[in-house]
Amino acid sequence: MTNIESWDRIAARQSGGDPQTDTVIYGPDGPAERDLRLIGDVKGKRVLELGCGTGQAAVTLAKQRATVIAVDASAVQLAHARSLMERAEVRIEWHETDLADLAFLRADSIDVALSVFALGEVDDLSRLFRQVHRVLRPAGAFVFSYEHPMALARSGDSSRSYSDESPLTVQRDGEPITLYPRTISEVFTELGRAGFRVEVLTEPPPAPNTLLSVTTPSTIVWRARKEGA
Repeated sequence: MTNIESWDRIAARQSGGDPQTDTVIYGPDGPAERDLRLIGDVKGKRVLELGCGTGQAAVTLAKQRATVIAVDASAVQLAHARSLMERAEVRIEWHETDLADLAFLRADSIDVALSVFALGEVDDLSRLFRQVHRVLRPAGAFVFSYEHPMALARSGDSSRSYSDESPLTVQRDGEPITLYPRTISEVFTELGRAGFRVEVLTEPPPAPNTLLSVTTPSTIVWRARKEGA
């Protein structure tokens, strides 16, 4: 069973409703863009979202008058995203593909890249970083969040080490999802190798209603800036 199949089933069970589209939310217990201000003003900018899911962040950015290109591997999630786009009366360019398959984009054509809680599912993270670096314009920002590796180490099997980078299966809405845990130092190193300079790394505390201890962040959020040619 693949993650795509799991997300297809999750999306198929979702109701039509209109989710929040007034600010980007960086994860289930994560902070909001209105608080972190990592993306900034996107009016007139070309924004790429990797792992757009059912489209909340993409629609949010389109409502702020960005030109949004959104990528996801789940056809069912993209169907929900298109429906949300139509209700919001905005325009978004959707692509059903692997997050690192960005050959459809020209080099130096994107102002801002964004990924919300999707990179944890990427096996070859270095390849994705290289592709994002290629499509970003010089000094373009890459803002992304994913499950904090310490939270993953404390979930499920209590004997799992923080430095254990073997694949981990977690439950999302009753479906199995495979994650690829990485230490913070590994992500930092891979960003540097791909040509990024890390500007912000934040580990906000989880929401008060989370089952995790308030001393354990559930989300980690980065902003890296493209350097080099």
